[in-house]
Amino acid sequence: MPKNHTFPTLFDEVLQLNISKLKQWEYLKSGQVRTGTITWSRNGTSTGSISIKVNTYSNQPYIELDYKFREEPRNYKVNLVSIPSNLGKGVIWYFLCPETNKRCRKLYSVSGYFLHRQAFRGCMYESQTKSKTWRQIEKVYGSYFDSEKNYELLYSKHFKKFYNGKPTKRYLKLMKRINEADRFTLSEIEQLFHL
Repeated sequence: MPKNHTFPTLFDEVLQLNISKLKQWEYLKSGQVRTGTITWSRNGTSTGSISIKVNTYSNQPYIELDYKFREEPRNYKVNLVSIPSNLGKGVIWYFLCPETNKRCRKLYSVSGYFLHRQAFRGCMYESQTKSKTWRQIEKVYGSYFDSEKNYELLYSKHFKKFYNGKPTKRYLKLMKRINEADRFTLSEIEQLFHL
């Protein structure tokens, strides 16, 4: 008797809280208490929202989450920790997962609570579900498939190409991927999909 298919929950498709976004939205400035609402959407349709309160004024900084999961109210705090930046300017913020006690930059909501990815069983990233053949194709032609995304990143508002007069590692890596994409001819790509 054949085994039933199991379709794992994908981290890429669940709601996420991201430290980088909180910093971008100025929730993580030192010595403040700030409230707001985060709303998620996919293809223009709202998929969820959450009220947050970020307290960096307290001796133990935290983010308080207030939302409903399947009509059941949820309200709890997730501690925030910071470490000095290796550049000597400012600090780097992390969530401290209430379940695993691990520092992380993203929290995922799989079972109705926002936790570190290791708190969940049977969850994967989309890239982990791809076949070996597809991963090999992606390795060779991935830069071509991602070329539009790479150009958008290159010309995005806050992308730093140079630091102290030298090209950044991120810029050099991006340019390498763009140049790799440019080496493929249209006929090579067409042959790939006519196999």
